Amino acid sequence: MNILIADDELDMLKILQNYFQREGFTVFTATNGEEALTVFYQEKIDLAILDWMMPKIDGMMVCREMKKTQKIKVLMLTARDTGEDEFQALAEGADDYVNKPFYPKVLIMRAKKLLQIEAIQQLHDVSFDVTSKRVWRAGTEIELTKTEFELLRIFSQNRRQILTRDQLLDLVWGLDYMGDPRTVDTHIRRLREKIGENIIQTHRGIGYSTSE
Repeated sequence: MNILIADDELDMLKILQNYFQREGFTVFTATNGEEALTVFYQEKIDLAILDWMMPKIDGMMVCREMKKTQKIKVLMLTARDTGEDEFQALAEGADDYVNKPFYPKVLIMRAKKLLQIEAIQQLHDVSFDVTSKRVWRAGTEIELTKTEFELLRIFSQNRRQILTRDQLLDLVWGLDYMGDPRTVDTHIRRLREKIGENIIQTHRGIGYSTSE
């Protein structure tokens, strides 16, 4: 799913972009309301996370404009923390309201709730719970390492899309990872041994994808 995050605090924007990309979302960013609307008109956005106090066009005006033209979920993320502010935002079309400072995992959970993303995911005969991180194959529980689970989740959320080693390193290991990129191959080999060889396909010289 596609998320637009608009905030004029660049550090905040980068942090949120990294968190949501790790969850498998495609993330678009904007640093003011004008940019946010430009991205909104150019891309198919499922959820917009908007700061209220942005330059050029404030977040509430952006929210109203988005709601007029397309079906989209809007979450206001703002330092405005009075009950009256929250009431105004929800009354004018926002679907949720989160105050700064916030806990990123809670924000992601609320975003997923707005998008109605189920906790239990299925890939072939493998099912997994994104909350408890438990995994089952053909009904039998199996043990995955944290990295193996993240790879499984990323592949499930990007089905049939070929992901390069660099993309997987960014999404699973993080943008600051400086180790050997071939660690991706090692972890995928181990993951295949546990979930089955046919679920993840190799595209030589390009990367990996799911088979469905």
